[in-house]
Amino acid sequence: MAGWRDLIEELKRWAAAGQQPGLWWRDDDAIAPGPRLRQLTELSRTSGVAPALAVIPGLAEDALGEVLADLTGVKMLVHGLTHQNRAPADQKKAEFGSHRPVYEMLGDAAIAWENLAGRFPRLALPIFVPPWNRIDADLVSRLPLARLQGLSRFGPRAAAHPAAGLLECNCHLDLIEWHGGRGFVGEAEALDKLIAHLQGRRNGILDRDECSGILTHHNVMEQAGWDFLAELFTRTKECDNAHWLTIDEVFRLPQ
Repeated sequence: MAGWRDLIEELKRWAAAGQQPGLWWRDDDAIAPGPRLRQLTELSRTSGVAPALAVIPGLAEDALGEVLADLTGVKMLVHGLTHQNRAPADQKKAEFGSHRPVYEMLGDAAIAWENLAGRFPRLALPIFVPPWNRIDADLVSRLPLARLQGLSRFGPRAAAHPAAGLLECNCHLDLIEWHGGRGFVGEAEALDKLIAHLQGRRNGILDRDECSGILTHHNVMEQAGWDFLAELFTRTKECDNAHWLTIDEVFRLPQ
């Protein structure tokens, strides 16, 4: 199992090749201010790392914008419409899965973006984050019709542009063990997954240009997860061989 020294050694291999891998932070299910969101904003301030918050438009409170307004680099992404499971009982949870008509889901995606952009015009970005990271393939190709320019799921992307006018950048390390009590996955496992993605990029097995994404869920994060995240920020910044990107830098969407 990997340790911190293994991560630093991997970053040194990138540096030896004259490169500095990009990393970024996405946090899902933002709805309202509160102690858990405050912990996220405080870590962002102290670390200088700006998260992209996947906000649920149909549930989000207006006060959310006030809390995030003074955080440098922080932006909102479109996290479905209401984060409601619309899949049959015998299928994995999804709000935008293949069991719904594409035209209906496209309408919901358009409403979700208009909701977020209308209420938080300085913070919202036209990047779609499907709840549970699941989305129908036919809908993906139509997302630009809903004025969405980006897509973020989980796992290495198959293509940078899954559809014309749509850029995909995903997350690759989830700090929550969803099938084991929803606790922190553990330091060794988290480092294993992050290093594996970095190695895959460096060796050309994976898309080198897809920045390595860290996924959190502030509403259910336990302290061990926050501690790991803080240490990850500190160690990567101390060695100066990795670059933490803002969401604007990750997607570089046309204005």
